[in-house]
Amino acid sequence: MSDFPFLLLMIVVPAVGAAVVAALPRGRELLGKQISLGVSLLVLLLAVLATAAFDAGGDRFQLTSSVSWIEDFGVSFALGVDGIALVMLLLIGVLVPVVVGASWDDAPVGTRSTTTFFAWILLLEAMMVGVFAATDVFLFYVFFEAMLVPMYFLIGSFGGPRRQYAAVKFFLYSLVGGLIMLAAVIGLYVVSAQQGEGSFAFEVLNAIDIDPDVQKLLFLGFFIAFAIKAPLVPLHTWLPDAGAEAPIGGAVLLVGVLDKVGTFGFIRYCLPLFPDASRDFAPYVLALAVAGVLYAALLAMGQSDMKRLVSYTSIAHFGFIALGIFAFTTESLTGAVLYMVNHGIATGLLFLVVGMMIARGGSRRIADYGGVAAQAPAFAGVFLIAGLASLALPGTNSFVSEFLVLIGSYPTRPVFTIIATVGIILAALYVLLMYQRTMHGPARGLMAAPGAARPAAGEPAPAGGHGTTTATATATATTATARRFADLSRREIAVVAPLVALIIVLGVYPQPLIDLVEPAVADTVSDVGGDPGGVTPDVDQNGAETEAGN
Repeated sequence: MSDFPFLLLMIVVPAVGAAVVAALPRGRELLGKQISLGVSLLVLLLAVLATAAFDAGGDRFQLTSSVSWIEDFGVSFALGVDGIALVMLLLIGVLVPVVVGASWDDAPVGTRSTTTFFAWILLLEAMMVGVFAATDVFLFYVFFEAMLVPMYFLIGSFGGPRRQYAAVKFFLYSLVGGLIMLAAVIGLYVVSAQQGEGSFAFEVLNAIDIDPDVQKLLFLGFFIAFAIKAPLVPLHTWLPDAGAEAPIGGAVLLVGVLDKVGTFGFIRYCLPLFPDASRDFAPYVLALAVAGVLYAALLAMGQSDMKRLVSYTSIAHFGFIALGIFAFTTESLTGAVLYMVNHGIATGLLFLVVGMMIARGGSRRIADYGGVAAQAPAFAGVFLIAGLASLALPGTNSFVSEFLVLIGSYPTRPVFTIIATVGIILAALYVLLMYQRTMHGPARGLMAAPGAARPAAGEPAPAGGHGTTTATATATATTATARRFADLSRREIAVVAPLVALIIVLGVYPQPLIDLVEPAVADTVSDVGGDPGGVTPDVDQNGAETEAGN
């Protein structure tokens, strides 16, 4: 089945689904939701079948297809995946149906219809698949820029009170980075043409010899675009705004998948195509990565808005991923790739839980909640699992990723690794403090108010609500019965169950993912002149380590 066009179908199916859903007349919202869920599940099935057809010990790029697009410039609509891209497609396949299910009854109200919201989700899925599956650099750039459009409208039309500001800021940051990368893409083509190739194909470009000084310029062009997308400090300021104002479904895909395009770009393009420049700039990138781990963690601790807090935690996690990538060892890079997947699962679940809390309470403020666990124990349990996975507790999926990053980075970058470990302590603080303040203790804030929930600052009061202030709610707590906080519904349990299961299963037995990405990691480390001959720990069901040569 290796000749079956899995990748092309994973792009075409959601794109066609988006067109169909968008064309539905008003009043057919339920049909639009059903089509969206069916299409997203079909994409998941295609991703699973593609994984079954993929041979981890075979060629570097598999499931390939190529059609000449702009022949005069050597541009092709070329698709293919290695193990790294394949696990990202699996992540997309899992998260999109979850987002559709989570938004089933809670699709944001904005200037567009509900069917338009789901159409944008499907179009975004098509663009995300394309950006990870492209093996032509120009095609990658096209998908890189095109996926900004659906996310811009998801934020700008369906987001929070400051949605227009957040959407424009997200779009401008990404667009500027993309234009800089376009200049580097053109420069890369000129260099290849001078050597008689004149191609945008990754495998052709990876084989040419580029002058080290030219490499530095081209590397910076790609790196700036990817550093904005990741994002790395100090190019991160768009993410807290976009993450806070995006609808929950959009925020899950923004932080769970779109941001990974930046770190994926480091691995796929910066390291193999510009190995000399990657080694030269590595100390500076590592300094930015470690600064991001500490800076974002400290800012997360000071947040009163739950969505902004989760957004800042993601910036800290991306610092760990960048540390693993630019340490240039098999272990660290394997950990970085696993971190990309596991972060999408754990933070996706955390965003979903936060979104469910906001939907019930009408506020994003941590101080407006308290004592929730007494009324909604299942909700509190899922929130705890999401939080523990985000702080990389042993037994959860994120722990394996963080562990591999640290043990792989320490032999080559001990100072950066030691400093980064401080971020682990800070992560425990900001996650557990948020959980303790919202789930435990006496009922306070909105939970102590007899009326409807008070909205977050700048948000309209919920329908039928009284706009009760926190101060008033607290003052009446002694004379009024605390408001009811509903536990998880059956639909919500079905939405969060796959992510909870993946957190536990991949935390106990991550070896299938390691086996899938390890050959591609070894090729990448070899390209950059790192240590492809190192050993990557195999982690068995009991969490014990054994050494397996690459």
